[in-house]
Amino acid sequence: MKIVDQKNKISREELKKMSEKMFGELVKAVVDIKKEIMLVDAELHADQEKKLLDDGSEQKHLWGINLYPQEQGKSFIEFDSMINLRPSWGNRSRGVDDKNIRKKIIEIVNKLVD
Repeated sequence: MKIVDQKNKISREELKKMSEKMFGELVKAVVDIKKEIMLVDAELHADQEKKLLDDGSEQKHLWGINLYPQEQGKSFIEFDSMINLRPSWGNRSRGVDDKNIRKKIIEIVNKLVD
């Protein structure tokens, strides 16, 4: 797993290499929308979520996504993860139901991926 932040950005080329060794076309990531960081390169979003929680992130700020490094535009980020299922917090799908949170995730990813 790799932490990506403003000081340690990641390139699409590095994401492509990660995708080839893991799932072939995608890289799983968990974004902390408060700290504006993401953790990439793990088999399960749950593993990334646990690592970020252990490092001090708060559950309510963590969202699972998939990155498709070979894609551009809206196809680059997929909002789909079991960790996003939070009916008690108003998120009733594996996606990210709140458009403002989706927008924030997109902004963070665009800042962190060269």
